[in-house]
Amino acid sequence: MLKRFDMSRIYYRAIVQWDVARPANALMLADGWGWFTSVEALRRGAAPEVISTSDIPMQAHEALIAPRTLMPGPRPQIMGIVNTTPDSFSDGGLHAVAVDAIAGGMAMAQAGADILDIGGESTRPGAQTVDPAEEVARTVPVIAGLRAAGFDGPISIDTRKADVARAALAAGANLINDVSGFTFDPALASVAVENKVPVCVMHGPVDPATMHIDPRYDDVLLDVYDFLEARIDALEAQGIARESIIVDPGIGFGKTLEHNLALLARLSLFHSLGVPVLLGASRKRFIGTIGKVEAPRDRMAGSIAVALAGIAQGVQIVRVHDVAETAQAIALMRASVAGN
Repeated sequence: MLKRFDMSRIYYRAIVQWDVARPANALMLADGWGWFTSVEALRRGAAPEVISTSDIPMQAHEALIAPRTLMPGPRPQIMGIVNTTPDSFSDGGLHAVAVDAIAGGMAMAQAGADILDIGGESTRPGAQTVDPAEEVARTVPVIAGLRAAGFDGPISIDTRKADVARAALAAGANLINDVSGFTFDPALASVAVENKVPVCVMHGPVDPATMHIDPRYDDVLLDVYDFLEARIDALEAQGIARESIIVDPGIGFGKTLEHNLALLARLSLFHSLGVPVLLGASRKRFIGTIGKVEAPRDRMAGSIAVALAGIAQGVQIVRVHDVAETAQAIALMRASVAGN
């Protein structure tokens, strides 16, 4: 059955600017660091149209300017990636032993990571599902060890499974990050509700093992937006407040290079959902393809470039492998734009 789309619906994307010369009529995006005076009106099957902020509906206006209370502050947050797996696409095996993962996480925190994201199941293309007990064994000692070592910032458990999330939260995690957008395990949302923790909802396929095989979309930007909007509505219906939800468009998950670039070019559309936006593009294949770099570990420069491009569109969180270098780049970008 073909999916039916609302061809008449209009989506509003803030055209974000950072310039020090801000007009009096400019609106601040999500009470953050970017401002805008125009938006791009998007429709399926029609050419985009640039219009004034004075011409958008009040609901769209409020979603774009409302503060993101979950991620407040005048600067983007850095989420450091700690993969406790032997087979992750970029750093498989680097943190497979708990003591190494704890040391790596603490080093990231000292280098500028605001959040640490702990994962025990690889979601690279072709990866196989890991047994929940094995995933718990990989992640829980690391989370407990980070807390024992003194890390008091947010710790995210990167999992699709309720049993893993429950064990991770008991060990000290306080954010659930699900690459399937809470579609893999129907019980996972209940774990978040029971423990009163925020969640990150990513646009991604249920099965990473096959996500790379001929992915297709009607309009990748609007399809991803509709998916995330529907998942927010579903999670709200299950008892998770919108103020406790982060969205991630899922760069590199079930998407071609062209799909990834289409999402990045208009990333600020996702602010219209009224929640914080996370960008996780670090070391992804498309960076290596465009930058002509084969090994994922050599894609740092390209990863930082994409992260800064996302921040220029108002992204509140960047999920990265190279924390110190990203923190330095963000500091210089902000100082250069602010003029001091």
